[in-house]
Amino acid sequence: MRRLLALRREQKLTTGHVRVAADALGVRERAVWRWLAAAEEDSAAAAAPGERARYHGRFTVTAEVRALLGLWKGNVAAVHRELTARAARGEGDPPPSVPTLHRAIRRDLTPGERAGLAGGEREARKHDVFLARPRGWRNQVWEADHVQAPVLVDVEGATRRPWVTWFVDCASNTVMGVAVTPGHPSRESVLAALRAAVVREEPFGPQGGLPEKVRVDRGRDFLSRTVTAAFNALDVTVEDLPAYTPHLKGTVEGLNRAVESMFLAALPGYARQPRPGRRRARPKDEVLLDFEDFTTRLLDWVAWWNTSHHPGPLKGRSPLQVWEADPTPLRDIGADELWTFTLEDDGRVRLLSTKGVRFRNRDYVAAWMTGLAGERVRVRFMPHHDRRIEVFDAATGRYLGFAELADAATPEQISAVRTARAARTRHLRQDLAAAQRERYAATSRPGKPERLGTVTEAEAGVELAAAGRSDLSRLALPDLIPPAAPPAGWRTPPSLAARTRRAPAETTTADDPPRSGTADTHHPGPAAAPGPDDAGTGASGGGGSR
Repeated sequence: MRRLLALRREQKLTTGHVRVAADALGVRERAVWRWLAAAEEDSAAAAAPGERARYHGRFTVTAEVRALLGLWKGNVAAVHRELTARAARGEGDPPPSVPTLHRAIRRDLTPGERAGLAGGEREARKHDVFLARPRGWRNQVWEADHVQAPVLVDVEGATRRPWVTWFVDCASNTVMGVAVTPGHPSRESVLAALRAAVVREEPFGPQGGLPEKVRVDRGRDFLSRTVTAAFNALDVTVEDLPAYTPHLKGTVEGLNRAVESMFLAALPGYARQPRPGRRRARPKDEVLLDFEDFTTRLLDWVAWWNTSHHPGPLKGRSPLQVWEADPTPLRDIGADELWTFTLEDDGRVRLLSTKGVRFRNRDYVAAWMTGLAGERVRVRFMPHHDRRIEVFDAATGRYLGFAELADAATPEQISAVRTARAARTRHLRQDLAAAQRERYAATSRPGKPERLGTVTEAEAGVELAAAGRSDLSRLALPDLIPPAAPPAGWRTPPSLAARTRRAPAETTTADDPPRSGTADTHHPGPAAAPGPDDAGTGASGGGGSR
Protein backbone atom coordinates (compact mmCIF):
# COMPACT_ATOMS: atom_id res chain seq x y z
CA MET A 1 0.00 0.00 0.00
CA ARG A 2 2.86 2.40 0.70
CA ARG A 3 4.27 1.68 -2.77
CA LEU A 4 0.92 2.59 -4.38
CA LEU A 5 0.82 5.81 -2.34
CA ALA A 6 4.31 6.69 -3.57
CA LEU A 7 3.25 6.11 -7.19
CA ARG A 8 0.21 8.33 -6.71
CA ARG A 9 2.34 11.14 -5.30
CA GLU A 10 4.63 10.82 -8.32
CA GLN A 11 1.53 10.81 -10.57
CA LYS A 12 2.59 7.46 -12.03
CA LEU A 13 -0.22 5.33 -10.57
CA THR A 14 -2.29 3.52 -13.18
CA THR A 15 -5.25 1.17 -13.14
CA GLY A 16 -2.88 -1.67 -14.00
CA HIS A 17 -0.99 -1.17 -10.74
CA VAL A 18 -4.22 -1.30 -8.76
CA ARG A 19 -5.39 -4.40 -10.67
CA VAL A 20 -2.14 -6.25 -9.91
CA ALA A 21 -2.37 -5.37 -6.22
CA ALA A 22 -6.02 -6.53 -6.08
CA ASP A 23 -5.14 -9.84 -7.70
CA ALA A 24 -2.25 -10.38 -5.29
CA LEU A 25 -4.43 -9.62 -2.25
CA GLY A 26 -7.47 -11.51 -3.52
CA VAL A 27 -9.84 -8.51 -3.37
CA ARG A 28 -11.61 -6.32 -5.85
CA GLU A 29 -10.05 -3.22 -7.42
CA ARG A 30 -12.69 -1.09 -5.71
CA ALA A 31 -11.41 -2.24 -2.30
CA VAL A 32 -7.84 -1.23 -3.20
CA TRP A 33 -8.98 2.24 -4.33
CA ARG A 34 -10.88 2.59 -1.03
CA TRP A 35 -7.78 1.60 0.96
CA LEU A 36 -5.73 4.16 -0.93
CA ALA A 37 -8.20 6.88 -0.02
CA ALA A 38 -8.12 5.87 3.67
CA ALA A 39 -4.31 5.75 3.65
CA GLU A 40 -4.09 9.30 2.26
CA GLU A 41 -6.22 10.54 5.16
CA ASP A 42 -4.52 8.46 7.87
CA SER A 43 -0.98 7.19 7.47
CA ALA A 44 -1.66 4.43 10.04
CA ALA A 45 -4.17 2.83 7.66
CA ALA A 46 -1.35 2.07 5.22
CA ALA A 47 0.20 -0.33 7.72
CA ALA A 48 -3.01 -2.36 8.06
CA PRO A 49 -5.02 -2.10 4.84
CA GLY A 50 -8.55 -3.37 5.09
CA GLU A 51 -9.11 -2.28 8.67
CA ARG A 52 -11.56 0.44 9.46
CA ALA A 53 -9.90 3.84 9.56
CA ARG A 54 -9.64 5.50 12.93
CA TYR A 55 -12.04 8.31 13.49
CA HIS A 56 -12.91 10.53 16.40
CA GLY A 57 -15.30 8.83 18.80
CA ARG A 58 -14.57 5.24 17.76
CA PHE A 59 -14.96 2.87 20.70
CA THR A 60 -11.75 1.28 21.94
CA VAL A 61 -11.10 -1.26 24.65
CA THR A 62 -10.22 0.45 27.92
CA ALA A 63 -8.72 -0.85 31.16
CA GLU A 64 -12.23 -1.09 32.59
CA VAL A 65 -13.35 -3.35 29.75
CA ARG A 66 -10.27 -5.55 30.17
CA ALA A 67 -10.96 -5.92 33.89
CA LEU A 68 -14.58 -6.86 33.22
CA LEU A 69 -13.51 -9.39 30.61
CA GLY A 70 -11.30 -11.04 33.21
CA LEU A 71 -14.10 -10.93 35.78
CA TRP A 72 -16.67 -12.51 33.44
CA LYS A 73 -14.22 -15.00 31.87
CA GLY A 74 -14.37 -13.43 28.40
CA ASN A 75 -18.19 -13.25 28.25
CA VAL A 76 -18.78 -10.14 26.10
CA ALA A 77 -22.55 -10.12 26.67
CA ALA A 78 -22.02 -10.10 30.46
CA VAL A 79 -19.51 -7.24 30.07
CA HIS A 80 -22.09 -5.27 28.05
CA ARG A 81 -24.74 -5.80 30.74
CA GLU A 82 -22.31 -4.63 33.44
CA LEU A 83 -21.39 -1.51 31.48
CA THR A 84 -25.07 -0.76 30.88
CA ALA A 85 -25.85 -1.13 34.60
CA ARG A 86 -22.99 1.17 35.54
CA ALA A 87 -24.14 3.79 33.03
CA ALA A 88 -27.65 3.62 34.52
CA ARG A 89 -26.14 4.39 37.93
CA GLY A 90 -24.24 7.33 36.47
CA GLU A 91 -20.83 5.65 36.72
CA GLY A 92 -19.83 6.01 33.08
CA ASP A 93 -20.91 6.55 29.49
CA PRO A 94 -23.41 4.19 27.85
CA PRO A 95 -21.63 1.32 26.09
CA PRO A 96 -21.91 0.66 22.36
CA SER A 97 -23.93 -2.19 20.96
CA VAL A 98 -22.88 -5.77 21.53
CA PRO A 99 -21.62 -6.25 17.91
CA THR A 100 -19.55 -3.08 18.19
CA LEU A 101 -18.12 -4.27 21.50
CA HIS A 102 -17.24 -7.61 19.86
CA ARG A 103 -15.47 -5.88 16.99
CA ALA A 104 -13.52 -3.62 19.34
CA ILE A 105 -12.34 -6.57 21.43
CA ARG A 106 -11.25 -8.54 18.36
CA ARG A 107 -9.47 -5.46 16.97
CA ASP A 108 -7.72 -4.20 20.11
CA LEU A 109 -6.86 -7.49 21.83
CA THR A 110 -4.68 -10.24 20.47
CA PRO A 111 -5.90 -13.87 20.50
CA GLY A 112 -3.52 -14.59 23.37
CA GLU A 113 -4.90 -11.72 25.43
CA ARG A 114 -8.47 -12.83 24.82
CA ALA A 115 -7.62 -16.40 25.75
CA GLY A 116 -5.76 -15.25 28.87
CA LEU A 117 -8.66 -13.10 30.09
CA ALA A 118 -11.05 -16.01 29.54
CA GLY A 119 -8.99 -18.96 30.77
CA GLY A 120 -5.90 -17.68 32.53
CA GLU A 121 -2.19 -17.80 31.84
CA ARG A 122 -2.18 -21.42 30.70
CA GLU A 123 -4.65 -20.69 27.90
CA ALA A 124 -2.75 -17.56 26.91
CA ARG A 125 0.48 -19.55 26.68
CA LYS A 126 -1.05 -21.66 23.89
CA HIS A 127 -0.85 -18.63 21.59
CA ASP A 128 2.78 -17.84 22.37
CA VAL A 129 5.79 -18.67 20.24
CA PHE A 130 8.65 -20.48 21.97
CA LEU A 131 12.25 -20.76 20.93
CA ALA A 132 14.08 -24.06 20.95
CA ARG A 133 17.28 -24.29 22.97
CA PRO A 134 20.34 -25.27 20.94
CA ARG A 135 21.47 -28.83 21.52
CA GLY A 136 24.67 -28.93 23.55
CA TRP A 137 26.82 -31.89 24.48
CA ARG A 138 26.01 -34.98 26.49
CA ASN A 139 25.61 -34.56 30.24
CA GLN A 140 25.70 -30.79 29.86
CA VAL A 141 22.13 -30.34 31.11
CA TRP A 142 19.67 -32.83 32.54
CA GLU A 143 16.01 -32.21 33.27
CA ALA A 144 14.16 -33.96 36.11
CA ASP A 145 10.50 -34.31 36.93
CA HIS A 146 7.86 -36.33 38.77
CA VAL A 147 4.88 -37.60 36.77
CA GLN A 148 1.93 -39.63 38.05
CA ALA A 149 1.13 -42.48 35.71
CA PRO A 150 -2.56 -42.47 34.66
CA VAL A 151 -2.70 -46.24 35.22
CA LEU A 152 -4.35 -48.05 38.12
CA VAL A 153 -1.98 -50.62 39.65
CA ASP A 154 -2.55 -53.24 42.33
CA VAL A 155 -0.26 -52.43 45.28
CA GLU A 156 -0.69 -55.05 48.03
CA GLY A 157 -4.43 -55.25 47.44
CA ALA A 158 -4.95 -51.47 47.12
CA THR A 159 -5.51 -49.64 43.84
CA ARG A 160 -2.99 -46.85 43.31
CA ARG A 161 -1.52 -44.70 40.56
CA PRO A 162 2.27 -44.93 40.81
CA TRP A 163 4.64 -42.02 40.34
CA VAL A 164 7.62 -42.01 37.98
CA THR A 165 10.76 -39.94 38.63
CA TRP A 166 13.33 -39.64 35.86
CA PHE A 167 16.30 -37.67 34.58
CA VAL A 168 16.62 -36.92 30.84
CA ASP A 169 19.67 -35.72 28.92
CA CYS A 170 18.70 -32.65 26.88
CA ALA A 171 21.33 -33.14 24.16
CA SER A 172 20.31 -36.69 23.16
CA ASN A 173 16.84 -37.24 24.71
CA THR A 174 18.28 -40.24 26.56
CA VAL A 175 16.49 -41.34 29.71
CA MET A 176 19.43 -41.43 32.12
CA GLY A 177 17.68 -42.89 35.16
CA VAL A 178 14.20 -43.73 36.40
CA ALA A 179 12.61 -44.65 39.73
CA VAL A 180 9.03 -45.78 40.36
CA THR A 181 7.19 -45.14 43.63
CA PRO A 182 3.86 -46.85 44.51
CA GLY A 183 2.74 -43.83 46.54
CA HIS A 184 3.53 -40.16 46.50
CA PRO A 185 7.21 -39.50 45.65
CA SER A 186 9.69 -38.02 48.09
CA ARG A 187 13.36 -37.05 48.23
CA GLU A 188 14.13 -40.78 48.42
CA SER A 189 12.63 -41.15 44.92
CA VAL A 190 14.90 -38.38 43.60
CA LEU A 191 18.01 -39.96 45.13
CA ALA A 192 17.13 -43.41 43.77
CA ALA A 193 16.62 -42.01 40.26
CA LEU A 194 19.86 -40.01 40.55
CA ARG A 195 21.87 -43.12 41.45
CA ALA A 196 20.34 -44.99 38.52
CA ALA A 197 21.22 -42.08 36.22
CA VAL A 198 24.84 -41.63 37.32
CA VAL A 199 26.05 -45.22 37.78
CA ARG A 200 27.19 -46.91 34.56
CA GLU A 201 27.64 -50.37 36.04
CA GLU A 202 25.11 -53.21 35.84
CA PRO A 203 22.13 -53.22 36.14
CA PHE A 204 22.30 -49.60 34.95
CA GLY A 205 24.13 -48.00 32.04
CA PRO A 206 25.72 -47.78 29.58
CA GLN A 207 24.60 -44.15 29.85
CA GLY A 208 25.63 -42.33 32.99
CA GLY A 209 28.17 -40.00 34.52
CA LEU A 210 27.71 -36.74 36.39
CA PRO A 211 25.92 -33.84 34.67
CA GLU A 212 27.00 -30.23 34.76
CA LYS A 213 23.51 -28.85 35.45
CA VAL A 214 20.07 -30.18 36.39
CA ARG A 215 16.85 -28.25 35.72
CA VAL A 216 13.95 -28.65 38.17
CA ASP A 217 10.68 -26.78 38.57
CA ARG A 218 10.56 -25.78 42.25
CA GLY A 219 9.56 -29.27 43.40
CA ARG A 220 10.09 -29.51 47.13
CA ASP A 221 11.59 -32.99 46.76
CA PHE A 222 14.22 -31.77 44.28
CA LEU A 223 15.02 -28.76 46.46
CA SER A 224 15.10 -30.58 49.80
CA ARG A 225 18.11 -30.30 52.04
CA THR A 226 19.20 -33.88 51.39
CA VAL A 227 18.99 -33.66 47.59
CA THR A 228 20.64 -30.22 47.53
CA ALA A 229 23.51 -31.50 49.68
CA ALA A 230 23.97 -34.47 47.34
CA PHE A 231 24.11 -32.22 44.27
CA ASN A 232 26.59 -29.91 45.98
CA ALA A 233 28.80 -32.83 46.98
CA LEU A 234 28.77 -34.08 43.38
CA ASP A 235 29.53 -30.58 42.00
CA VAL A 236 26.25 -30.38 40.06
CA THR A 237 24.51 -27.03 39.53
CA VAL A 238 20.76 -27.00 40.15
CA GLU A 239 18.74 -24.56 38.03
CA ASP A 240 15.50 -23.77 39.83
CA LEU A 241 12.95 -22.75 37.19
CA PRO A 242 9.95 -20.54 37.99
CA ALA A 243 6.77 -22.30 38.99
CA TYR A 244 4.22 -23.30 36.34
CA THR A 245 6.63 -22.90 33.43
CA PRO A 246 6.70 -26.33 31.76
CA HIS A 247 7.91 -24.78 28.50
CA LEU A 248 11.27 -24.05 30.14
CA LYS A 249 11.97 -27.79 30.51
CA GLY A 250 10.41 -29.06 27.34
CA THR A 251 12.59 -32.18 27.04
CA VAL A 252 11.21 -33.94 30.11
CA GLU A 253 7.71 -32.59 29.51
CA GLY A 254 7.81 -34.08 26.03
CA LEU A 255 8.85 -37.39 27.55
CA ASN A 256 5.90 -37.22 29.98
CA ARG A 257 3.50 -36.83 27.05
CA ALA A 258 5.24 -39.49 24.97
CA VAL A 259 5.17 -42.19 27.66
CA GLU A 260 1.41 -41.79 28.05
CA SER A 261 0.51 -41.84 24.35
CA MET A 262 3.07 -44.48 23.34
CA PHE A 263 2.98 -46.86 26.31
CA LEU A 264 0.63 -46.18 29.23
CA ALA A 265 -2.52 -45.79 27.12
CA ALA A 266 -2.30 -49.46 26.08
CA LEU A 267 -2.00 -50.88 29.62
CA PRO A 268 -4.95 -52.35 31.55
CA GLY A 269 -6.29 -49.90 34.11
CA TYR A 270 -5.55 -46.81 32.02
CA ALA A 271 -7.51 -44.12 33.89
CA ARG A 272 -8.14 -41.79 30.93
CA GLN A 273 -9.52 -44.40 28.55
CA PRO A 274 -12.83 -43.26 26.96
CA ARG A 275 -15.70 -45.47 28.12
CA PRO A 276 -18.94 -46.16 26.26
CA GLY A 277 -21.95 -44.35 27.63
CA ARG A 278 -21.93 -41.69 30.28
CA ARG A 279 -20.07 -43.62 32.97
CA ARG A 280 -16.29 -43.44 32.91
CA ALA A 281 -15.75 -46.22 35.47
CA ARG A 282 -13.47 -49.05 34.44
CA PRO A 283 -15.00 -52.47 33.74
CA LYS A 284 -15.51 -54.70 36.75
CA ASP A 285 -13.78 -57.65 35.11
CA GLU A 286 -10.63 -55.67 34.27
CA VAL A 287 -7.52 -57.25 35.78
CA LEU A 288 -4.96 -54.71 36.95
CA LEU A 289 -1.21 -55.08 36.81
CA ASP A 290 0.63 -55.53 40.07
CA PHE A 291 3.37 -53.07 40.94
CA GLU A 292 6.23 -55.40 40.02
CA ASP A 293 4.79 -56.13 36.58
CA PHE A 294 4.14 -52.44 35.94
CA THR A 295 7.71 -51.53 36.89
CA THR A 296 9.12 -54.25 34.66
CA ARG A 297 7.12 -53.07 31.66
CA LEU A 298 8.03 -49.44 32.25
CA LEU A 299 11.76 -50.21 32.43
CA ASP A 300 11.46 -52.27 29.24
CA TRP A 301 9.81 -49.32 27.50
CA VAL A 302 12.61 -47.00 28.72
CA ALA A 303 15.17 -49.40 27.24
CA TRP A 304 13.21 -49.40 23.95
CA TRP A 305 13.11 -45.60 23.96
CA ASN A 306 16.86 -45.34 24.43
CA THR A 307 17.91 -48.03 21.95
CA SER A 308 15.17 -48.52 19.31
CA HIS A 309 13.17 -45.30 19.08
CA HIS A 310 14.26 -42.77 16.45
CA PRO A 311 12.90 -39.27 17.15
CA GLY A 312 12.74 -36.84 14.26
CA PRO A 313 15.27 -34.30 15.59
CA LEU A 314 17.90 -37.05 15.95
CA LYS A 315 17.87 -37.75 12.18
CA GLY A 316 17.34 -41.48 12.18
CA ARG A 317 19.41 -42.33 15.26
CA SER A 318 18.30 -43.55 18.65
CA PRO A 319 18.94 -41.44 21.78
CA LEU A 320 21.57 -43.85 23.06
CA GLN A 321 23.38 -43.80 19.70
CA VAL A 322 23.55 -40.01 19.83
CA TRP A 323 24.77 -40.12 23.43
CA GLU A 324 27.49 -42.68 22.75
CA ALA A 325 28.66 -40.88 19.57
CA ASP A 326 29.33 -37.68 21.54
CA PRO A 327 33.09 -37.40 22.29
CA THR A 328 32.60 -35.29 25.42
CA PRO A 329 34.58 -36.78 28.37
CA LEU A 330 32.52 -38.22 31.21
CA ARG A 331 32.79 -37.58 34.93
CA ASP A 332 32.33 -41.02 36.47
CA ILE A 333 31.93 -41.86 40.14
CA GLY A 334 31.99 -45.22 41.90
CA ALA A 335 28.79 -46.83 43.14
CA ASP A 336 30.03 -46.96 46.76
CA GLU A 337 31.09 -43.31 46.76
CA LEU A 338 27.82 -42.26 45.12
CA TRP A 339 25.88 -44.20 47.73
CA THR A 340 27.66 -42.27 50.47
CA PHE A 341 26.97 -38.89 48.89
CA THR A 342 23.27 -39.61 48.36
CA LEU A 343 22.53 -40.46 52.00
CA GLU A 344 20.99 -38.09 54.53
CA ASP A 345 22.90 -36.99 57.63
CA ASP A 346 21.04 -35.64 60.65
CA GLY A 347 24.19 -33.89 61.89
CA ARG A 348 24.35 -35.54 65.33
CA VAL A 349 27.21 -37.44 66.96
CA ARG A 350 26.15 -40.65 68.70
CA LEU A 351 27.82 -43.03 71.12
CA LEU A 352 28.13 -46.68 70.12
CA SER A 353 26.93 -48.51 73.24
CA THR A 354 26.67 -52.17 74.17
CA LYS A 355 23.20 -52.19 72.58
CA GLY A 356 24.46 -50.78 69.30
CA VAL A 357 23.64 -47.36 67.83
CA ARG A 358 20.54 -45.57 69.08
CA PHE A 359 18.77 -43.83 66.19
CA ARG A 360 15.24 -42.43 66.36
CA ASN A 361 14.47 -44.38 69.55
CA ARG A 362 15.55 -47.65 67.93
CA ASP A 363 18.63 -49.81 68.34
CA TYR A 364 20.70 -50.83 65.31
CA VAL A 365 23.34 -53.55 65.58
CA ALA A 366 25.92 -55.24 63.35
CA ALA A 367 28.67 -57.83 63.72
CA TRP A 368 31.48 -55.32 63.13
CA MET A 369 30.47 -53.39 66.30
CA THR A 370 32.09 -56.04 68.53
CA GLY A 371 34.80 -54.39 70.63
CA LEU A 372 33.91 -50.83 69.53
CA ALA A 373 31.53 -49.89 72.35
CA GLY A 374 32.23 -46.32 73.45
CA GLU A 375 33.24 -45.01 70.02
CA ARG A 376 31.63 -41.81 68.75
CA VAL A 377 29.93 -42.27 65.37
CA ARG A 378 27.70 -40.46 62.89
CA VAL A 379 24.71 -41.97 61.11
CA ARG A 380 23.73 -41.53 57.48
CA PHE A 381 20.56 -43.07 56.10
CA MET A 382 18.32 -43.30 53.09
CA PRO A 383 15.11 -41.29 53.69
CA HIS A 384 12.14 -43.45 54.75
CA HIS A 385 14.31 -46.61 54.82
CA ASP A 386 14.39 -47.30 58.56
CA ARG A 387 15.52 -50.94 58.44
CA ARG A 388 19.18 -50.13 57.71
CA ILE A 389 21.56 -47.26 58.47
CA GLU A 390 25.16 -46.49 57.48
CA VAL A 391 27.62 -45.72 60.30
CA PHE A 392 30.73 -43.51 59.99
CA ASP A 393 33.47 -42.52 62.40
CA ALA A 394 32.65 -39.13 63.90
CA ALA A 395 36.26 -37.90 63.98
CA THR A 396 37.66 -39.08 60.64
CA GLY A 397 34.49 -39.69 58.61
CA ARG A 398 35.69 -43.22 57.76
CA TYR A 399 32.95 -45.63 56.76
CA LEU A 400 32.54 -48.32 59.43
CA GLY A 401 29.71 -50.39 57.99
CA PHE A 402 25.96 -50.75 57.93
CA ALA A 403 23.70 -51.68 60.83
CA GLU A 404 20.26 -53.22 60.81
CA LEU A 405 17.30 -52.84 63.14
CA ALA A 406 17.74 -55.06 66.19
CA ASP A 407 14.12 -56.02 66.87
CA ALA A 408 12.47 -55.71 63.47
CA ALA A 409 8.97 -57.15 63.24
CA THR A 410 8.21 -60.08 60.98
CA PRO A 411 6.43 -59.50 57.65
CA GLU A 412 3.31 -61.15 59.10
CA GLN A 413 3.27 -58.74 62.04
CA ILE A 414 3.80 -55.75 59.77
CA SER A 415 0.92 -56.90 57.56
CA ALA A 416 -1.36 -57.34 60.58
CA VAL A 417 -0.47 -53.88 61.89
CA ARG A 418 -1.20 -52.30 58.52
CA THR A 419 -4.53 -54.10 58.31
CA ALA A 420 -5.49 -52.90 61.78
CA ARG A 421 -4.48 -49.34 60.92
CA ALA A 422 -6.52 -49.42 57.72
CA ALA A 423 -9.57 -50.71 59.60
CA ARG A 424 -9.18 -48.03 62.26
CA THR A 425 -8.84 -45.32 59.60
CA ARG A 426 -11.89 -46.61 57.75
CA HIS A 427 -14.04 -46.66 60.91
CA LEU A 428 -12.85 -43.19 61.90
CA ARG A 429 -13.67 -41.88 58.44
CA GLN A 430 -17.16 -43.36 58.67
CA ASP A 431 -17.71 -41.86 62.13
CA LEU A 432 -16.55 -38.42 60.97
CA ALA A 433 -18.77 -38.60 57.90
CA ALA A 434 -21.77 -39.55 60.04
CA ALA A 435 -21.06 -36.73 62.47
CA GLN A 436 -20.81 -34.14 59.70
CA ARG A 437 -23.79 -35.37 57.70
CA GLU A 438 -26.33 -32.61 58.19
CA ARG A 439 -29.49 -32.08 56.18
CA TYR A 440 -31.39 -28.84 55.70
CA ALA A 441 -34.84 -28.17 54.36
CA ALA A 442 -35.17 -26.87 50.81
CA THR A 443 -36.59 -23.36 50.49
CA SER A 444 -37.80 -21.18 47.64
CA ARG A 445 -37.83 -17.91 49.60
CA PRO A 446 -35.18 -16.03 51.58
CA GLY A 447 -34.95 -17.17 55.18
CA LYS A 448 -32.81 -18.84 57.81
CA PRO A 449 -31.69 -22.40 57.15
CA GLU A 450 -33.88 -25.05 58.77
CA ARG A 451 -31.97 -28.02 60.09
CA LEU A 452 -33.61 -31.42 59.60
CA GLY A 453 -33.31 -34.46 61.82
CA THR A 454 -35.30 -34.74 65.07
CA VAL A 455 -33.74 -36.17 68.25
CA THR A 456 -35.78 -37.39 71.21
CA GLU A 457 -35.08 -36.20 74.73
CA ALA A 458 -33.87 -39.67 75.76
CA GLU A 459 -31.52 -39.94 72.79
CA ALA A 460 -30.08 -36.50 73.52
CA GLY A 461 -29.53 -37.42 77.19
CA VAL A 462 -27.74 -40.66 76.33
CA GLU A 463 -25.43 -38.95 73.83
CA LEU A 464 -24.65 -36.07 76.20
CA ALA A 465 -23.93 -38.49 79.04
CA ALA A 466 -21.53 -40.45 76.84
CA ALA A 467 -19.79 -37.25 75.83
CA GLY A 468 -19.56 -36.19 79.46
CA ARG A 469 -17.98 -39.48 80.51
CA SER A 470 -15.41 -39.24 77.74
CA ASP A 471 -14.61 -35.65 78.74
CA LEU A 472 -14.19 -36.64 82.41
CA SER A 473 -11.90 -39.51 81.44
CA ARG A 474 -9.69 -37.05 79.62
CA LEU A 475 -9.57 -34.76 82.66
CA ALA A 476 -8.83 -37.56 85.14
CA LEU A 477 -5.68 -37.06 87.22
CA PRO A 478 -4.55 -40.40 88.71
CA ASP A 479 -2.03 -38.75 91.08
CA LEU A 480 -4.44 -36.13 92.45
CA ILE A 481 -5.55 -38.32 95.44
CA PRO A 482 -2.56 -40.11 96.97
CA PRO A 483 -2.96 -43.79 97.96
CA ALA A 484 -3.84 -44.76 101.53
CA ALA A 485 -1.12 -45.50 104.05
CA PRO A 486 -0.06 -49.17 104.42
CA PRO A 487 -0.57 -51.02 107.72
CA ALA A 488 1.57 -49.88 110.65
CA GLY A 489 3.52 -53.15 110.74
CA TRP A 490 4.85 -52.72 107.19
CA ARG A 491 8.27 -51.27 106.51
CA THR A 492 7.58 -48.47 104.03
CA PRO A 493 10.42 -46.75 102.11
CA PRO A 494 10.71 -43.03 102.85
CA SER A 495 10.08 -42.12 99.20
CA LEU A 496 6.77 -44.00 99.22
CA ALA A 497 5.72 -42.80 102.67
CA ALA A 498 5.94 -39.17 101.52
CA ARG A 499 3.44 -39.86 98.72
CA THR A 500 0.77 -41.56 100.89
CA ARG A 501 -1.97 -40.16 103.05
CA ARG A 502 -1.56 -40.04 106.80
CA ALA A 503 -3.42 -42.72 108.76
CA PRO A 504 -6.36 -41.60 110.97
CA ALA A 505 -5.96 -41.41 114.74
CA GLU A 506 -7.81 -44.67 115.40
CA THR A 507 -7.64 -47.51 112.90
CA THR A 508 -9.01 -51.03 113.03
CA THR A 509 -6.72 -53.81 111.96
CA ALA A 510 -7.57 -57.30 110.93
CA ASP A 511 -6.41 -58.69 114.37
CA ASP A 512 -8.76 -56.51 116.46
CA PRO A 513 -11.87 -58.30 117.79
CA PRO A 514 -15.18 -57.21 116.31
CA ARG A 515 -17.08 -54.69 118.37
CA SER A 516 -20.37 -55.64 119.89
CA GLY A 517 -22.16 -52.76 118.33
CA THR A 518 -21.26 -53.98 114.88
CA ALA A 519 -21.67 -57.71 115.38
CA ASP A 520 -25.22 -57.77 114.07
CA THR A 521 -24.97 -54.97 111.62
CA HIS A 522 -25.45 -57.28 108.61
CA HIS A 523 -27.86 -59.76 110.30
CA PRO A 524 -31.48 -59.22 111.07
CA GLY A 525 -32.75 -59.59 114.63
CA PRO A 526 -32.51 -57.72 117.93
CA ALA A 527 -29.24 -55.97 118.61
CA ALA A 528 -27.13 -56.73 121.69
CA ALA A 529 -26.87 -54.20 124.48
CA PRO A 530 -23.79 -52.01 124.29
CA GLY A 531 -21.01 -52.80 126.78
CA PRO A 532 -18.90 -50.39 128.78
CA ASP A 533 -16.18 -50.34 126.16
CA ASP A 534 -18.60 -49.12 123.56
CA ALA A 535 -19.13 -45.73 125.02
CA GLY A 536 -18.84 -43.16 122.32
CA THR A 537 -19.25 -45.72 119.55
CA GLY A 538 -22.96 -45.30 119.15
CA ALA A 539 -22.34 -43.91 115.70
CA SER A 540 -21.45 -47.39 114.49
CA GLY A 541 -23.86 -49.50 116.51
CA GLY A 542 -26.67 -47.11 117.19
CA GLY A 543 -28.36 -48.06 113.96
CA GLY A 544 -29.29 -51.47 115.40
CA SER A 545 -30.52 -50.15 118.80
CA ARG A 546 -32.94 -47.63 117.50
